[in-house]
Amino acid sequence: MKRLGLRFFPLVCALAFAPATATLAGCGHSDEEMAAKQRDIDSLKARLKAADDRHTKDDADYQTALKQIEDLKSKMRDAGLAYEDKLGRSEKEKADLAQALDEYKQRAAQLDAMKKRFQDLKARLDKLTSVGLKVVTRNNRMVIQLPGDILFDSGVDILKNDGKKVLKQIADVINGDDTLKLRNFQVAGHTDNQEYGNGPFRDNWGLSVARARSVVVFLVAKDEPPKGQPPRKDGVPYGGNLDPKNWSAAGYGIMDPIAGSVAQQSVDDMKKNRRVELVLQPNVEEMLNLKDFGN
Repeated sequence: MKRLGLRFFPLVCALAFAPATATLAGCGHSDEEMAAKQRDIDSLKARLKAADDRHTKDDADYQTALKQIEDLKSKMRDAGLAYEDKLGRSEKEKADLAQALDEYKQRAAQLDAMKKRFQDLKARLDKLTSVGLKVVTRNNRMVIQLPGDILFDSGVDILKNDGKKVLKQIADVINGDDTLKLRNFQVAGHTDNQEYGNGPFRDNWGLSVARARSVVVFLVAKDEPPKGQPPRKDGVPYGGNLDPKNWSAAGYGIMDPIAGSVAQQSVDDMKKNRRVELVLQPNVEEMLNLKDFGN
């Protein structure tokens, strides 16, 4: 009996477990199949995670790209504004340059016109060289220089007859010119640097002013004898017939020498410095450098 039990035990066990095994076999997969499916699931999960990671990275790249695009747009706008600003400045600079050039041309034309007027004036005054007088440009003024020794004896302000004749020739040139006779002149008296000493004029200032006044008085006086007196027979004129409102007088004493210096003058220098000048006064619009005209 015992041996029989042992013999049939495997069979009994097989029969005992047969329903369960049959049940498992009929409702599922084998272990290999389950393992394969699990591997597929794991692979899908891995691919899904990879895809999700790529999506996350792509989204980050997309945001980065959007920011770069906005930065680029901003830079382009700034560059455009800078270009427009530069273009605007360039246009303004060109307009300013054109205006400056136009003003320069106008000023050059004005200066050219002034220069021509002065050249014309000097040509008119140069007529005086025919009577031995010198017309120069000095201290930016046109000047008719008359040696003092021709006009006056030493230390006095009384015009000599020869001096009156010279002044009358000057007055005739000015009166005979429609331009010159309307211009303003100043008569300037000058002395050498020798001390004046005692006398009615007190000093060289006084002497130079008195001499300038004597010249002006003669130039604006009528060239006719005083009332009740006969005409002179020596041909000495009585005056220059010039318009008084265009003439004035000034005295410089020793302070404006044309030779030597205020402190040191030779005999020849002193002779040159004893003089009277008729100075053509420029109009305001003629205030330019007359050195261009020379002496």
